[in-house]
Amino acid sequence: MTSHADLIRALDERDTADFSALFDFLRIPSVSARSEYTGDMARAADWLAHAMRGIGLEAAVLPTGGHPAVLGEWRKAPPGAPTLLIYGHYDVQPPEPLELWTSPAFEPTIRDGKLFARGSVDDKGQLWAHVMALSAHMRARGTLPLNVVILAEGEEEVGSDHLAPFIATHRERLACDAVVISDSAMFAEGMPSILSSLRGLAYFEVTVRGPSTDLHSGMYGGAVVNPAMALARALATLHDKRGRIAMKGFYDRVRPFPTAVLKGMRKLPHSDTRFRKALGVRALGGEAGKTTLEKLWTRPTCEINGMLSGYTGEGAKTVLPGEAMAKVSFRLVPDQRPDVVERQFKAHLMRQLPASSGVTVSVKALHGGAPWRADLDGPIFDAARAALRNAFGRDPVIVGEGGSIPVVSDFERLLKAPVLLAGFGLPGENAHAPDEWIGVDNLRRGARAMAFLYDEFAARYSP
Repeated sequence: MTSHADLIRALDERDTADFSALFDFLRIPSVSARSEYTGDMARAADWLAHAMRGIGLEAAVLPTGGHPAVLGEWRKAPPGAPTLLIYGHYDVQPPEPLELWTSPAFEPTIRDGKLFARGSVDDKGQLWAHVMALSAHMRARGTLPLNVVILAEGEEEVGSDHLAPFIATHRERLACDAVVISDSAMFAEGMPSILSSLRGLAYFEVTVRGPSTDLHSGMYGGAVVNPAMALARALATLHDKRGRIAMKGFYDRVRPFPTAVLKGMRKLPHSDTRFRKALGVRALGGEAGKTTLEKLWTRPTCEINGMLSGYTGEGAKTVLPGEAMAKVSFRLVPDQRPDVVERQFKAHLMRQLPASSGVTVSVKALHGGAPWRADLDGPIFDAARAALRNAFGRDPVIVGEGGSIPVVSDFERLLKAPVLLAGFGLPGENAHAPDEWIGVDNLRRGARAMAFLYDEFAARYSP
C-alpha cells in the first residue's frame, strides 16, 4: 500500500496558511449572475491563477465568450503516467437575502467547526481542497505522480452556457484519462461518498389560450372554455393513480439500475420519518413500490414548478382568463433524452387539448440536460475507494443525486474519459442559501483524500 505519511505531514504543516488563503478567495464576491460583479469575477479568476502558479503549476485565464475560465497545468510526470483533469467553479450564487446571514456572506467565519461563507461548499472550498492536495505533493516531493489539468469555470451558477464549446475548442489541451469533480455532498457525516448518477432535465413552459382577452366570468362563464381549467385538467393527467408518469412511451428508454446498486442504497441509514419532518410535510408521495432514495436518485419525475392565470392579486376580480401558463419539469434517468421527452409531452397535451377543445396549446422548451450514470469500474474508481477509505477511516458509500450537472455528460462526450464525483459537503450546508457552510474537518479530510487519490490513480493506471 502506498505510504501517504509525507503528504499528511505537508498538509498539517501548512494548514493555517492554506485556510488563510481560502479565506482570501472566499472574500472575493464572484457572483456570476449579476453584472455589477463582473470586475470581481475577473479578480477571482486572476487570484486563482496566481495561486496555482504559486504551487508550481502553469496557469492562464482564458476567454470563453462569458466569464473567463482558469486553466492550470502540470505536465512533468514520468512517461506513461496518466493525466487527471480536475474540474470546479469559482463563481458563486448571489448572497441575498443579506439579513438572514449570521455573519457577512463574504467575510469567512468559523463557528462550531463550520466555515461559513458564500462559496465555502459550492464550490470554492471544495476546489481549494484540490489546490491544497497538489501543494502538499509539491512541497513534500517536489513533483506529482501524474499529469494534472485544473479547469475552473466562472459560469456554473448561471448554466455553464460557454463550457461545452470551450471544452470542444480546447479538446487536445484538456485530453485526459479521467476527470474528478468535488462539487457534491457526502451522504452523512463520516460517510465518504462516490456519486454514481445524476438525473437529467427537460423543462418546459406550457401556454393554453382561449378568448382573445380576459372575460367577465358572470357574462361568459359556462359558455366559453376556461383556459385555466383546461390546463389544470390536462396537467392532472400526467400521473396515474400509482404515481407513474402517464405519457405514452415515457418509460421505454429507462435503463434499470444494477441490483447491487439498489441493494446498497437500501442499506444506507435513511429514515423517511426524519426526512419528512425535516421538510415539514405530513406525508411523502411519488411512485408506488419504490423507496424514497430510489425515487430521488433512480426514477424519472414530472413536476409542476409554477402556474399563472387570471387575477391573482388581493381581493376579488371575477374574470375568465384569456390564457393560462405552467412551468413543467421532468427529471430524467439513463437513457432518456430531453428531445424525446419533449415530443412525448407535446403529444400528450395535444391528446388532452385537441383543436376541438376550444383552446390552443403551445409548448416552449426552456432547458434540457442529459442524465448520467457512472459504471464505477476502472482505475479511477478503485483509486477513489482506496483514497477515501484512507482519509476517512471507512469504505465510501455509493450514492445518487436527484439534480442535474450537465457538464458531467459534456466531459464524457467530448473527452471520452470517465468522471469521478467525490465531494465533501454535507446535506443541509445551505448551498445557494444564507449561512452556507462546510465542515472544517471534512475540508481537511477532503484535501487528504485528493492528495491520496493522485498516488492511488497513478499506481493503478496502465496505458
